[in-house]
Amino acid sequence: MLQAARPSRPARTRSGTGLVAGAALTVALVATVVVAVGIGSVHVPAGDVVDVVLRRIGLPVDGVTLIDDRIVWQLRMPRVVGAAATGAGLALAGAVLQSLTRNDLADPYLLGISGGATVGAVTVIVLGVSVAGLAGSALVGTAAFVSALAALALVLLLATGRSGELPPARTVLAGVAVGQMCAAFTSFVVIMAGDHDAARRVLAWTMGSLAGVRWHSAGVLVAVTLVALVAILLYAADLDAFAFGDSSAASLGVSIRRTRWVLLIGTALLTACLVAYTGAIGFVGLVVPHVVRLVCGPLHRRLLPLSALAGAVLMIWADTVARSLVDGQEIPIGVVTAVLGAPLFAYLLRRESRAR
Repeated sequence: MLQAARPSRPARTRSGTGLVAGAALTVALVATVVVAVGIGSVHVPAGDVVDVVLRRIGLPVDGVTLIDDRIVWQLRMPRVVGAAATGAGLALAGAVLQSLTRNDLADPYLLGISGGATVGAVTVIVLGVSVAGLAGSALVGTAAFVSALAALALVLLLATGRSGELPPARTVLAGVAVGQMCAAFTSFVVIMAGDHDAARRVLAWTMGSLAGVRWHSAGVLVAVTLVALVAILLYAADLDAFAFGDSSAASLGVSIRRTRWVLLIGTALLTACLVAYTGAIGFVGLVVPHVVRLVCGPLHRRLLPLSALAGAVLMIWADTVARSLVDGQEIPIGVVTAVLGAPLFAYLLRRESRAR
């Protein structure tokens, strides 16, 4: 009687490491949310934050003041929840793109989506485009989302061969070309038609911000990210197969063309939605999957949820630093993600090279 193959010791070790990392990241995420909500111009103790949340979900809690309720539940909690969803979504998108393209430098902006979104936002900010029923950040976000989808469509049109295939290398090159074209258009519009204030607003948007996130937008970000996580997890085994190349994946029963189309378009839609609400926040989708892969291995059933948790924690702290480091002024969150992520990434790479 044949027996199922026992997992090798390294595989079991990785599995145990994944469980420990998942538990640690879950605890870290909860603690991060509580602590981050309390940080700001008015400090709110962690106990008061917990009391406000418990009261809001219907549990009997005494001693919650109106001011604490407003600060915690109406002002800071939506922003923290939105930051967690954005970080998780960007990390998921980065993990999928790096696996599909087998390119370590792939991230959500490699497909030109960020550049396309910037074109829409700049068009609204600099040229003063108006649409009935939409105003302010809602109009900027809508324009960014629509133009991001247009950029994606152009990338897919350029990359798709006559046979309908979507080669990874050509997709990346098409994304780079479309991204550069969008960057050139953005610079031209800002220089020719923008004043100093418009240039400052465009720069702030391109570096990302969560200042405008309220409960409605936070709910959208959470819903989109959760749907994406569940959908992508269904393809975890297929993504593992892609690591061995298209021929090997096909021999394992993976429908190469259909899977790649579904995951690329789904990842692009996820990124476009995140960018529309928060601006172009870089580095999370590039760094987080690499860090998680170094610690817990490449299997996607572990890599995907752990990347989402790690991305959420990183983004919350990055946003907290961005809004509280300088009194009366908010630092672009893209600057903070780069400052926090780059040294950590360099350290882990160095440690990994010494271990070999």
